[in-house]
Amino acid sequence: MSPRRREARRPTADARLADALRAHILGGALAPGAPLREEEIARAYDVSRHTVRAALAALGAERLVQLVPYAGARVSALDDVDLQGLQQLRAALESEAVRLVADTHGTLWPEVLRAPIDAAIDELADAEARADWPATIRAHAAVHRAIVAAAENPRISEVHAALESEVLLLLTHVRPHYAPGALAAEHRAYLDELRRDGGAAVRAHLEHSTELIRAARGGPAPQAV
Repeated sequence: MSPRRREARRPTADARLADALRAHILGGALAPGAPLREEEIARAYDVSRHTVRAALAALGAERLVQLVPYAGARVSALDDVDLQGLQQLRAALESEAVRLVADTHGTLWPEVLRAPIDAAIDELADAEARADWPATIRAHAAVHRAIVAAAENPRISEVHAALESEVLLLLTHVRPHYAPGALAAEHRAYLDELRRDGGAAVRAHLEHSTELIRAARGGPAPQAV
């Protein structure tokens, strides 16, 4: 491969800046609603304001950043309407993925499909054991990503992955109550429920998590399940 081609594949300045800002947002350094001022970012990262605008546009496409005409950019803050819409879209995608798996394999998911999901749940259990909330929410997202990947439908996986940043942003600042180890145990049971109940299990699972998130934000208490 020529040096020119290697150079062409390097991340652009705006992509590198978007990566840096994304890390700050998802790491909790920038709170929901925090303003993102072009001039300050350009000075802090020694880049042009054009590069800043391109990076913010990329993060806006991920819905991590809200771009308000004449008011600038700020870190997104998901309200209950946003939460409900996000969870409903996740339910639609994950239900369809599970249906596709069932159409091919019935209730007996082969080991080649189960192994990545089981491995992701193991990572979730490890993160919970270390009481590392940032690692826990990333591992939790990886479990759901692996479930969707089992459908072997790249388009569904692509759309589902595009929602992940919003979920991570929400859970970075909202921590639902789970007993130690409960998330991993819940998802091991969930995998069995998916094979048995399909989309109904997906909807019940995500509805329950929505209730827990709302409760953690000071909304209605979760109902018994």
